[in-house]
Amino acid sequence: MSIETFNTIVLIWIGIALFLFPVLLKIPAPYGRHTRYNWGPMISNRLGWFLMELPSLLVFGWLTLSKRPSVPDLITFFAFLWIFHYTYRAIIFPFLINTRGKKMPVVIMLFAVFFNLINGGLNGYWFGILSPAYPTDWVTDFRFIGGVILFVTGFAIHRHHDRILINLRKNSPGSYQIPTGGLFRFISCPNFLGEMIEWGGFALMTWCLPSTSFFIWTVVNLLPRSLDHHRWYRSSFADYPAKRKALVPFIL
Repeated sequence: MSIETFNTIVLIWIGIALFLFPVLLKIPAPYGRHTRYNWGPMISNRLGWFLMELPSLLVFGWLTLSKRPSVPDLITFFAFLWIFHYTYRAIIFPFLINTRGKKMPVVIMLFAVFFNLINGGLNGYWFGILSPAYPTDWVTDFRFIGGVILFVTGFAIHRHHDRILINLRKNSPGSYQIPTGGLFRFISCPNFLGEMIEWGGFALMTWCLPSTSFFIWTVVNLLPRSLDHHRWYRSSFADYPAKRKALVPFIL
């Protein structure tokens, strides 16, 4: 496949994200606290998370690390960051969450599997087959340095607030509570904010279209999800902090 054809495919994928964005703003995805049981067969949350996140780990890893005679050092570094994140999301996170008895619709899991296959496939195909090697001085470029800082910061925010939510559920099994601590002082969904910062950093450090498309899809998925969570908290808890925003402190 030529780079021109590949870029056209990625631009179409971005266009689909932008088309779906207003839909996602109106219709909460029916899993987690928004689960609906009229969306067909259900699967356990833990198994669903594992199955839907795993394709990004496997497809990206296979395409990136096995398709070149030798993988350039920086692409190996980018692959490490991707695999690091998805090892956490696909293998570690599902076994940390305490969602015994909770389920998600199978159709939602299948949509997520499809998304992760496309996303992991586009990025893996780029880094594993099409991407030229990065110049040796790329590590001194402000885009690389800034991207690494954002990626590490975003993952730390994401992981820390995941831990707060997981511990909250352990302390109050079977019920939701108002999360506190860290950035929960200011926003309802700092774990989502961290993930958006993380993939924004990845797009900056790699400076390519497929990683930018993933960042756009991350925002398209998580911004509406944050607003849905925020509305749910406010409607479910009369004492929910009035000044707390959904995603961006003091702003949104």
